[in-house]
Amino acid sequence: MRMMTVVGVRVELPSNQPVVLLKEADGNRYLPIWIGTVEAAAIAYQQQDVQLSRPLTHDLMRDLLEALDATLSSVEITELRETVYFAELVLNDDLRVSSRSSDAIALALRTDSPIWCADEVLDEAGVVLPDTQEDEVEKFREFLEEISPEDFGEHH
Repeated sequence: MRMMTVVGVRVELPSNQPVVLLKEADGNRYLPIWIGTVEAAAIAYQQQDVQLSRPLTHDLMRDLLEALDATLSSVEITELRETVYFAELVLNDDLRVSSRSSDAIALALRTDSPIWCADEVLDEAGVVLPDTQEDEVEKFREFLEEISPEDFGEHH
């Protein structure tokens, strides 16, 4: 397993499909995961520290964990099967709950929990960007600074 950091979310054009980009914490591979608009907004809200009047589903999940005195020890992206990523929430260091990777990432951001990715998934879907594409990553980061969660459409 490799620790991952969340670079951010953006909308892929022309399909208007949101994608979350993860980066290997101690390496140079990136992992793009195409996700739904609701999850993209939830990730963007958290990264931009947007405070809403009512909790989103991922905020509710964080609050439930806290109320039950449970800890999200980590999130693990465990498998890639036919373009679908599978993840698990690791609770209290030993209880595992199956999750969509987008939901797991949104919850990990809210609980400051580490995100891990199986080596096999990174080997299959990880992308190494040549030096010439590092500019693209910087442009992506700049894009993230300019975009607002409302740009993802439906929000609650």
